[in-house]
Amino acid sequence: MAKVSFFSKLWNCVFEFVKTFKVVAMKRLLSKLINRALLTEPFGTIMGGEAGVHTNSRRRLIVGLGNPGMNGSRHSVGMAVLEALSARLGVADRWRGDRQVSGEVIVSDIQDTQIVLLRPRLLMNINGVSVAKAAGKYGIKPEDILLVHDELDKPLGKLGMKQGGSARGHNGVRSCVECLQTDVMPRLRVGIGRPTSKMSVERHVLGRFSKEEQKVLGGVLEQCVDTVLSQLTDTEHVESPPGGRPASRAGEQRERSRSPPTDSTGQT
Repeated sequence: MAKVSFFSKLWNCVFEFVKTFKVVAMKRLLSKLINRALLTEPFGTIMGGEAGVHTNSRRRLIVGLGNPGMNGSRHSVGMAVLEALSARLGVADRWRGDRQVSGEVIVSDIQDTQIVLLRPRLLMNINGVSVAKAAGKYGIKPEDILLVHDELDKPLGKLGMKQGGSARGHNGVRSCVECLQTDVMPRLRVGIGRPTSKMSVERHVLGRFSKEEQKVLGGVLEQCVDTVLSQLTDTEHVESPPGGRPASRAGEQRERSRSPPTDSTGQT
């Protein structure tokens, strides 16, 4: 009886795993199909048709990944960073909807670099459609696109710069990789931490920051803006090799971890 009970439990565990795996796989497949359906032309074709109409000055695209209409949620912290960035640059009142890119954009200048800020109006899992459309419209190469997104594996207050590579399970980044047909885009990963209770990961990331988290969030957003601006004004610019995914850069990472800022009450 003990053996029967053991194998019964083992079978139940295997069954639940397979069922969960199938659900995740189906969700990823559905997102990929929607990405392809909404992006009517491959990214390379879009770039070929649009890039030539722009000036020769350097141009960068800064994207805040997230879900439209879910401001204040952990999953949309990338959009909060762009809101703070636009305020720092004094252009927060210049957001405008652009149907061509399925998002909201601001075009501004920093020194000799023209920057395009983008907040997609599509769900996180298909954010890449908006990113690819904007990159095509403004003639911006994938290596000049900075993705700002939430990171479960870092606590709130910790940031990390990642120079291309895999999506590491982030659906918004995965969508960008699929739509841009490369993984060279640098990313600013903003820690949101994993749930400390029995709350599911999905509910945690879609939920709003707690009152305690909000005490340090303002400082975190300012750190993020500082990091983005340092990336934009950095004179060192790495060109990816022509054709295909630049494998030599795909796995390279540069982490910038920082301690949580201290609020006025002395808490961190």
